[in-house]
Amino acid sequence: MRMFQVDAFSDRPFTGNPAAVLIVKDWLPDETMLAIAGENNLAETAFARARAEGGWDLRWFAPAQEVDFCGHATLATAHVLLTEFAAAAPLSFHTRVGELRVSKAPKGYRLDLPCLPPEPLATLPDDISGIFPTSPVGIFRNFENIFAVLDGADRVRTFVPDLMSISRLGPVGLVVTGKEAPGLKADFVSRYFAPGAGIPEDPVTGSIHSTLVPYWAEQLGKNRMTAFQASSRGGWLECELAGDRVFLTGNAVTFMEARIFVPGYPAAG
Repeated sequence: MRMFQVDAFSDRPFTGNPAAVLIVKDWLPDETMLAIAGENNLAETAFARARAEGGWDLRWFAPAQEVDFCGHATLATAHVLLTEFAAAAPLSFHTRVGELRVSKAPKGYRLDLPCLPPEPLATLPDDISGIFPTSPVGIFRNFENIFAVLDGADRVRTFVPDLMSISRLGPVGLVVTGKEAPGLKADFVSRYFAPGAGIPEDPVTGSIHSTLVPYWAEQLGKNRMTAFQASSRGGWLECELAGDRVFLTGNAVTFMEARIFVPGYPAAG
């Protein structure tokens, strides 16, 4: 089976967020897809199959579980389909969070994602209430993550995560975010930790921006913003809020094509 590894939200290898992509004729057993993701040990491995009526079904697997929503692996899948399989843009993906669309943009690709407005959170869960040197200035959540707003981008960059405590949240991840200093390129920065899903720190995460963008749009009073995810690899996202949709623009580059050998499945395909 052919498998690609793509660095998403980047225009050069070794930066951005790597994702594995497999284009399949039909789903492999769930346990096999999870095993492939575990073997890859990347934040996400994406599996896509063509739909008879047009478009694509898309599923994402972290090393420890199937996930409901992943932006960077959607971008990586679109990149593979457009560059390796002669697919035509725009692409439509059918997923657990509804239809996601990817079109070409002057500087890479434009993702059309659902807007997931921040849900108020009165207090942090006990498991992570003591991991911050100073109390967050804001907290909220969406269906899969908890968000903590820190007092500025520098607090985000220097935050030392207690991964053991965060892992007690199980599949729920923790996002820390803060406003960038005036005059710099980014409007806001973030980092994302999901050790309970097998992701200690994700390099660049598209899905969390479905909630970060509406939050910061309200805080900053504008619907177009530049975001930076301040992991060791780092990644830039151009963001736009448009009604109930969030648009993210970023690039992607193929790092590797491999042929994997899965018992019971032909090597070709």
